[in-house]
Amino acid sequence: MAATNGPGRGWLLRLVIAFAFAQGAVSMARPAVSYRALSLGADERAIGVIAGVYALLPLFAAVPLGRRTDHGRCAPLLPLGVALIVGGCALSGLAGSLPEMAAWSGVMGLGHLCFVIGAQSIVARQSAPDEQDRDFGHFTIGASLGQLIGPIAAGCVVSGRDGAMDRTSALALLVAAAVAAVSFASLRRIEHRAPARPAGPSARKVPVGSILRTRGVPAGIFISLAVLSATDILTAYLPVVGEHRGIAPATVGLLLSLRAAATIACRLAMTPMLRVLGRTALLTSTCLLAALLCAGIALPLPVWALAVLLAVLGFCLGVGQPLSMTTVVRAAPAGSRSTALALRLTGNRLGQVAAPASAGLIAGFAGTAAPFVMLGALLLGAAGLGARGEGPRTAR
Repeated sequence: MAATNGPGRGWLLRLVIAFAFAQGAVSMARPAVSYRALSLGADERAIGVIAGVYALLPLFAAVPLGRRTDHGRCAPLLPLGVALIVGGCALSGLAGSLPEMAAWSGVMGLGHLCFVIGAQSIVARQSAPDEQDRDFGHFTIGASLGQLIGPIAAGCVVSGRDGAMDRTSALALLVAAAVAAVSFASLRRIEHRAPARPAGPSARKVPVGSILRTRGVPAGIFISLAVLSATDILTAYLPVVGEHRGIAPATVGLLLSLRAAATIACRLAMTPMLRVLGRTALLTSTCLLAALLCAGIALPLPVWALAVLLAVLGFCLGVGQPLSMTTVVRAAPAGSRSTALALRLTGNRLGQVAAPASAGLIAGFAGTAAPFVMLGALLLGAAGLGARGEGPRTAR
């Protein structure tokens, strides 16, 4: 079936391509920021603060941006987001102090938020109800492609030999800015048209509290938060773990990209897995297994075992994001889909602020592998919500 708001599926392909480059830039920049911060004298706690600042501005901006897109155009947010990502990456590479790096990391995070809110709203608006699982799954493949290529590129560029990490990490950030700029080429004719502004009661803004009290929305937000926190801390802290265990930056990049490749495989297989297992069983089992695997990173595993663990973990983490998007969209009151998606992203960013900060404190006291035990506990909570059937559960 074709999308409800326009002919053909080319818009989705262009959106996936643009997202792949934008996410690839961010996924390249995040570990490069960690390596550059380490070269400037940062410890584990400072890395946690910088990773948290990435999500701080988006934490306050998500809901206003969602309100703006509910009855207006979404497409303008895409080039704005790309421009902010380009600026954040480039200026992080030129920064000479940890506070500057934290500030420009926040700009990068705001750009990523703008792009994602606009893109998710377009998918929700232009996909037929029975296509939303598939289209959100395909949309998130763009993110996974970026997460696959970005860390490999960062690992290839960053080198700690002969004290070169300061220079090579800065170069990686400038390259990331150039990669993000490629997204501009795919942003034409993605949005078919702006929706008509409804009249009467549906034109009024639905209070945020009412959206959050809608059955299915809070659980979807928490599950998304837990899964994204796991992905985010893996990206930010695996380089730190690698430094402590003597794993080269290029190998760390390959490990992160292996995780992303497994996530792509999961999302390509999403439709048959849903058909066989159903939403509740699929979500519960993958969150539970991901919890155990995250905790397993704390063990002193050889590189080959770590690679196997991260591959299975990446497959498990591929389920939560697309299903939580569909659940929130379907559960949201009429006229508030973009706001509901923005609230989901607010939850994500809250996790990205709190989880790295908590991880930094835990790492400072208990070692660099301890944050992954914390992630295991968070994913266990997500599995519990799924087991009670309060997560993504809407039947077709």
